[in-house]
Amino acid sequence: MVLGVTESWKEMFERSRSVPPPTPSVRQAAENLRAQSQGFQLSLYRLTAPHLPQEQTTAEHDGAFQLRVTLFDMNHQQFFGPTWKSSPQKIKNNKISINKVLYFHTSLLFPSTIMVVELVLLSPRPDDSHQALGQGFTILELFTSRPEGPIPAGDRRLNLNHGSPRVLLHPSLKDTLEYSRVLKIIDGAHLECELKNHPALVPMIHLLPENVLICGDEIIPGLAASPSGTNALLKPQLLKMLPFTLSRLTISLQPSLESFESQLLQLINADCHNTKQAGTDDAQLTIAIQERRLHVGVHNGWGFLDKPQVVVLEPLQLGVKGDADGTSKKNSLKNSLSGSILPQKLGLRSSLELKLPNHPALAIVLQLEYVFSGPIGKQTMLSATSTSRAVFLQCLRWAIFCPFQETTDWKQKEIQLVLQGGAEPNPYGVMVFCSTQSPALVKAPARAKELSEAVDSISFWLSSSVETSSPKTPVKMKQEVVPCQRRSPVSPLRGTKCVPKPSPPDSPQGPGLSLSQLAATSRYPTISHSSSALPWKQSFPSTLHPFPLASAHQLSHVAHSAVSNIAHLEMDLQREKEDLIQDEGEQLQELPFTPVHAPVITLGMNVPRSGSVSSRSSLAHLFSAGFPDIVDSGGQVAEVLDPIEPLPFDPQREEADPLQGNLLVFQFLAFTRMPSAGVGPHWPENIYVTFQFYRFPPVTSQQLKLLTRDKVQQKTGETFPCVLAAINRDGTVNSDSPGLQLQFKVDDTFLMPGEKRWFLRYLALHTMDIDIWDSDSLLLIGSTAIELKYLLRQGKSAVQALHEVEVLTTGYAEEDTNTDFDQQSSSTLTVHTIVRGRLHIRTGNIGCFVDTSKKRPGDLMFSHSHIITPRDVISGFRGGSLSSRHILQHNARNTAQVYRLEIDRDTAPLFRRGIKADTIVPAQRFLNEPDDRRRMLSCMEAVRQRERLEEAGVAKVTEWKKEAQLKSMEVCSKSEAITNMLCQSITTQHLLYSCLGSAEYMEFVLKNPFNVPQTITIHSEDPELSVITCTEEWAHFKALTKTSTPLEEDMFNLEEGSPGPRVYLRPKESVNIPLKYQSFLCDHTMTLQGPSFLPTGKGPQMAKKNLSNIITAKSIKVTFKGENGKPMAILQVNVEPTPHVVDQTFRLYHPELCFLKKAIRLPPWHNPTDVDPDPQTHISVRCSDPNIICQTRMMVPGEPQDVYIKVPGSPSPNIKMFFVMVYIDKWMAAPSQIWRIYVHFLERVDVSCVTGQRSCHSVVLRGKQALRKVKCYSSHPQEVEVEPLVVFVLPPAAVQELHLKVQPWQAGRRFLYVNAVDVEQHRLITAWMLCLNVHRPVLSKAFEVSIPAGSGSSRKITYTNPYTNSRTFLLRSDHPDLLQFKEDTFQIGGGESYTIGLRFAPSQSPGSAEILVYVNNLQEKTEETFCVKVYYS
Repeated sequence: MVLGVTESWKEMFERSRSVPPPTPSVRQAAENLRAQSQGFQLSLYRLTAPHLPQEQTTAEHDGAFQLRVTLFDMNHQQFFGPTWKSSPQKIKNNKISINKVLYFHTSLLFPSTIMVVELVLLSPRPDDSHQALGQGFTILELFTSRPEGPIPAGDRRLNLNHGSPRVLLHPSLKDTLEYSRVLKIIDGAHLECELKNHPALVPMIHLLPENVLICGDEIIPGLAASPSGTNALLKPQLLKMLPFTLSRLTISLQPSLESFESQLLQLINADCHNTKQAGTDDAQLTIAIQERRLHVGVHNGWGFLDKPQVVVLEPLQLGVKGDADGTSKKNSLKNSLSGSILPQKLGLRSSLELKLPNHPALAIVLQLEYVFSGPIGKQTMLSATSTSRAVFLQCLRWAIFCPFQETTDWKQKEIQLVLQGGAEPNPYGVMVFCSTQSPALVKAPARAKELSEAVDSISFWLSSSVETSSPKTPVKMKQEVVPCQRRSPVSPLRGTKCVPKPSPPDSPQGPGLSLSQLAATSRYPTISHSSSALPWKQSFPSTLHPFPLASAHQLSHVAHSAVSNIAHLEMDLQREKEDLIQDEGEQLQELPFTPVHAPVITLGMNVPRSGSVSSRSSLAHLFSAGFPDIVDSGGQVAEVLDPIEPLPFDPQREEADPLQGNLLVFQFLAFTRMPSAGVGPHWPENIYVTFQFYRFPPVTSQQLKLLTRDKVQQKTGETFPCVLAAINRDGTVNSDSPGLQLQFKVDDTFLMPGEKRWFLRYLALHTMDIDIWDSDSLLLIGSTAIELKYLLRQGKSAVQALHEVEVLTTGYAEEDTNTDFDQQSSSTLTVHTIVRGRLHIRTGNIGCFVDTSKKRPGDLMFSHSHIITPRDVISGFRGGSLSSRHILQHNARNTAQVYRLEIDRDTAPLFRRGIKADTIVPAQRFLNEPDDRRRMLSCMEAVRQRERLEEAGVAKVTEWKKEAQLKSMEVCSKSEAITNMLCQSITTQHLLYSCLGSAEYMEFVLKNPFNVPQTITIHSEDPELSVITCTEEWAHFKALTKTSTPLEEDMFNLEEGSPGPRVYLRPKESVNIPLKYQSFLCDHTMTLQGPSFLPTGKGPQMAKKNLSNIITAKSIKVTFKGENGKPMAILQVNVEPTPHVVDQTFRLYHPELCFLKKAIRLPPWHNPTDVDPDPQTHISVRCSDPNIICQTRMMVPGEPQDVYIKVPGSPSPNIKMFFVMVYIDKWMAAPSQIWRIYVHFLERVDVSCVTGQRSCHSVVLRGKQALRKVKCYSSHPQEVEVEPLVVFVLPPAAVQELHLKVQPWQAGRRFLYVNAVDVEQHRLITAWMLCLNVHRPVLSKAFEVSIPAGSGSSRKITYTNPYTNSRTFLLRSDHPDLLQFKEDTFQIGGGESYTIGLRFAPSQSPGSAEILVYVNNLQEKTEETFCVKVYYS
């Protein structure tokens, strides 16, 4: 079925065209958050004109009067919006009756917005047209001086003025505030009207554009007609939105897609070449097609009901439809692999969800848009090897379709529309590529095939999810009305936004925009490093393949991360609920929104390059240091492998190697410095490294000194590698044993049974991330990664490889070309990789024999089978003591113990001696004392004896009570011991080795020992060990573990409130209970940031191994209870956690005490070489920290998918570490990748400054509990200077003010760091993040100079001292490598001139550079700034 442009919609669209308001006013209204669009009602009653001009009287009998109303902006002297015209009216008794009510809504709530009403006399002409002659005008002030205040209410009488409204455009009236002073009033002529607010208009303002004057009887598609047929805007009611699905969309361009795009690129490239500048390479000006997009929106003739959706189109082969089931994707992939068929059409591989009301004048508008990438700027010697490229958009074709038109029959048919182009007005209001065809309006379905072969067309299927009337019948369908009285006033852009429902599984949502449009400016930096793509593949289980490096256009970002950019992300991902809560007002509807935290971290972006780039002299200097050799067990030097050459790998050969033990050696040899901006040539001086190998604990090395040979470097002029030497605790350098050597032994005593294969897979596929730190400032220098596949011996006794890898870091900079400090200027934050140096590492693997007689105790209990069978014969109780020792001898894994006897401390000595508490020791007599005194003492002794007797009675009662308690405790201990013995007799032990995020599957054979059926309740004391109740999940784990046991459906009965699932067993029946253990939690404790020290008695070739991030071992009991509540069987799973492998490491920097929100883009989750990928791959994520939100959303196949994390903030300088597990299977059996993420929280300091000029700022450092010696360091010492410069003492609880002297040389937004370090303990105290907003200076003069390539030059600039006294000036340059001064400092008298000598460095390649010369005073304040443009030819 072929359709053309609908006439009813086209007529309404042409009638609704209007003049837009002034741009500054629109921007001002958008900045005012409270100034939302408001609805108004203007009632025009009558106009009294008793003294019209005399020449009218002759035409009064034939002509009629008309009232015209237009909006006007006084500040910008501009009419805007359409002009409303009343129907012609006759004058009677000097009065003209209008009696019309106008409605409009606007957000320009300013006093400068007024309404101009003009009276016009319409005189007929011979050709049946009318001649309009103005008869005066008046001005209606809409708003007061306070935009948020109410408008003046009540009736108004507006006096008519002489002349035409064009007088308001006169330049002399530009700044006039009151027109009444300059306009002449017509005596007795006035207009009676009334203006008031109309809140009922707010719910439907999405159907009507702003600043449009309209009567209530005019047609607005989407608005229900008034029951009385008069005024539908008095109480507007919306039509119900009907859901539709647009699918199988294809676009055919003539003569073919390849020819059309080829001709298009030729025209664009020819136009670019005609306007290019001289001297630019033609090859670099080639325009390329980056993306093909389609905008789909619903238009009612007045405007779009909602923001149009934007989807990405893909080329399809001939005959391939854009189905949503993934079939076309498979077919197209097969065809593309064959290479015999070229794409013939553009298609959408998914479907779109639309909602539109039932109205004949409502249309679906489709616009084809291409994204082109082209070069920007000139090629300069300072730029990269390829010029920067930017993207621009161009509309090529557009079409409309009205589904509710009377003659439209589209149900169960393919809809084909003619694509239009050229200068004809379109709903999107953009310029369209000129069409070379004549898009005639063809409505005959019989010519569909011929039309598709002759003109550009678009085809799709439209289906409705609700039952509606037949489109063939006249459009008198029952229009369902949605009342608007209960709706709360909302903004015009979101007031009645339709939230589509999610697509069914066979019809997924359409993809959104690509990374080039969705990425937005980030506020804070991210440093990440990842593994590189390995060319070698093997038949191991598929994992996440690294994402390829992004091209230049993918790094282009959209500026202004504000609401305007978020609007681009409004994808139809969710449906609105059918039944809204109506208890206390209508529930707010959630907008379809995908969060973006940009720039998105893309895996595989920062990949360090490996391979030797050092010269022979550098290598000779390196190995003259005397590093220890890597030798095998026989003393022979290990075979050397070249990291550049590919390495063949045979897994069977590795497993059959007689040397099953592996001693892996890592030797850190040297570090080569690279020139970096903001740091000196001798930075860094000391370093330390951190990394983690396999499941071993993380390693932090001690301080390593960079040893240099200045004489050799001065002689040759080459930067030699700096040999690493360990620094002792006392600060001395151990130069006798250069380098740092670390060893890891991997044999059967370390590996779990069956783990050898996974360890070989780890070496073959993974890389090891290494972080290099400055041990003085504790700042991260950069990160690198080495490939571990060169540790595979392949049957050799020992191998070694020398790696020279780049140390990379990620930089964020925003170029600022604005010189007027305009905060609204567009700027882009670019992400670039900085090479900080090269690290020289030698790796080796020494094979060794393994003693098979030495086995761990756990290996004897471990079983490869996943089926746990209880013991058939259980030995009974043999009698004897029930002490815990005897029970432990009966069952070594028993954890039950008898309670200890609790005895008071006062009675404990008595029990030890066997003395009763009431025993009294008689007193000794004193014979030599007098009688009176003896008598007195006797009396006192008698009193004491009596008191003792009373106390003894109380003590006796207390003793009886304690003896009773002891007896009861003994009875309880015996009963519990007996119960424990009985439980141990039915307990089955199982040893389980677990890893973070991995599910361990097991089946327990449960048998009913009774002759009657039993319903068994299964209860696990730990939720991490659970019963698999889903049949599909059970089948997945059985297939994964190759367990050939019966599979039953609906095996378990799940009841609410039950302690666990229940299973029914027949008499003497045995069933397999599927169990799964999976833990996502681990320990997140971290060691303090800083290097480690040598342990006592250890050699210099050792490093500190930190504690691994795993939890301690634990035992979990699963109890199987019968109907009487007594246990029938007990399974005790002893979990031994093992360290996990880290595939990716990220370091994020964020201000303290703020939530970090970041997105990490996942690479393709299927193998790109797979011809038939699974489009239904399920991706899920889990986080090891329950306080961190980590989630992802399902997208359509082929679209990039992001992982969103939200981390709560911490005070500076805390570092939060956690793990993120990524799963690509539905049941999350094992993580495909595990990421370790570090979040460094720092104190934020905002700095606004100008390049070349020093600005001073202060921060406060607070002392802790102990006295410390502190020194402050900056990440860019040449741009940020911290005072005090030396070490200072920070007393406890003291406050020290630090002065930051910032003098940047690059404009834009940047991030620098300052650390306060304890120099004695080498620990970080506080860290600051400096968020620089650097502006370009105001230029005083500009110069140009041409220099031949390959040679330098000298020039002069004259500078005059503007002061009357003598001054000293400093000369600075933002490119010291290109320009040097004859004298950096000069002093001249007042009014005198000085010649500045410039020396330009030679350039080996042609190009241009812009150099800024700063003339600063002694306080580094810029006096003058010169711009020198240098051309190298």
